[in-house]
Amino acid sequence: MSASDTASGKGRSYFWSAAILIALFVLVPMLLNFLGRSYLYQVANIMMIFALLAASMHLVTGVAGLLQLGHAAFYGVGAYTAALLAANAGWPFLITLPAAGIAGALMALLVALPTMRLVSIYFAVATLGIGQMLYLILLNWVSFTKGPNGILLFGGLKIFGQDFSKPAMAYFVVAIVAAASIYVIHRLSHSYYGNALRALREDDQCADAMGIDTVRLKVVSFTISGFFAGIAGALWAHTAGYISPPDFSFNVSILILAMVVLGGLGSLPGAIIGAVILIGLPEVLREFKAGDLRNVIVGIVLFASILFMPKGLVGEASALDLIRRQFGGAWRSGAQTGRIGWK
Repeated sequence: MSASDTASGKGRSYFWSAAILIALFVLVPMLLNFLGRSYLYQVANIMMIFALLAASMHLVTGVAGLLQLGHAAFYGVGAYTAALLAANAGWPFLITLPAAGIAGALMALLVALPTMRLVSIYFAVATLGIGQMLYLILLNWVSFTKGPNGILLFGGLKIFGQDFSKPAMAYFVVAIVAAASIYVIHRLSHSYYGNALRALREDDQCADAMGIDTVRLKVVSFTISGFFAGIAGALWAHTAGYISPPDFSFNVSILILAMVVLGGLGSLPGAIIGAVILIGLPEVLREFKAGDLRNVIVGIVLFASILFMPKGLVGEASALDLIRRQFGGAWRSGAQTGRIGWK
């Protein structure tokens, strides 16, 4: 790869990165401020939180190929960790945020250790059972989780003693955390580590024969996914101000999975687009007074997208080509540089 090609690749990377940041931190807030409805800020926050959840599931289901049906459990563990620490111990947001991520990661690790040798539908059913078990614990352990009554956070979203609870300020907090988290997942997905995950997804026995520790790789990816799901849970707890067990039911796990499938398995941009569509479309239909037809229309959109675009809105091949060409992810030529890999 010549120096001019390298410079051109870096230029494209900076351009697209700057365009995304400008859209996220300038254009969208300007639009929300112009519309002048605080409710829309909360919708935007939910979109970003579910984009992070979809991105975290993408690492396990899309890249590693592990179908899991209990992702909402790690989301719930993170949310309850943040809420309980904030409500009972008075811990600030900047401490409960990483604590929630660590709690989600530890729970994912505990789930992964006994289940990672399971394959296909057996692994999916195991994660489904564990997700339902955690949901029932949240629902019935009234002395600790408050059960169906949920947990109310009175302190609001505060950072260094400053109140960030206002809709516009909360938007920027969620945007910064979600963008940073998705960037980390992006770098993991498009690295040697991500390619190893794709190798075991395609043929884990072949990957194992080539010296890849497939079980360890699956456990680590599952743990990382749980960490970012916990981060998303903390964001939800602090921005919503109230959490309850139905927020983390099996339906939520299916919704996150639908986002990943709709966008395209193995495609991080697709997972984000899927989250935006499945959160935004019902709200758009609400504006058009669609009433009870909203769910029917959303179902038709999902069915049509799977029927006519089985690889998703942004397939994995298209996403990899886009990222590696436009975001500085081109692969060096082994003959020219003596190594092959991510820049």
